Amino acid sequence: MIKNKIDSVCIIDDDLIYQFLAKEEITYTNLVSKVMFFDDGAQAIKYITSKLDTSDIALLPDVIFLDINMPIMDGWEFLEAYLPLKPRIGKNIVIYVVSSSIDMRDLDRARNISAVSDYIIKPISSNRLVSIFTELLS
Repeated sequence: MIKNKIDSVCIIDDDLIYQFLAKEEITYTNLVSKVMFFDDGAQAIKYITSKLDTSDIALLPDVIFLDINMPIMDGWEFLEAYLPLKPRIGKNIVIYVVSSSIDMRDLDRARNISAVSDYIIKPISSNRLVSIFTELLS
């Protein structure tokens, strides 16, 4: 069955301006029902963990756009905490690292983490979002 919208997308990023712009771009695609935000990886891990032992896995995001440079728990630390949880989640969450870093070490590091689908350099364009969401919906 082909769905016409992604149920939920999660932005994990401490930059409030980026959060606003990303939400506008995602909303503009009209391919996502809900957008949720976390200012750091620790908040996101706490949310994901809180849903693991409930029947609320539908409340977990389908897609995560993850910044790597954040206070408290950065994107790399989020991924380290997420990977052991992944087998317990019960649904496939697609993770994209989205960063302003053009450092090849960051790109290589992301590509070597199995849970990461791709590394996207900010800002993410509407066309790229439509491409990502269309592929996930097909």
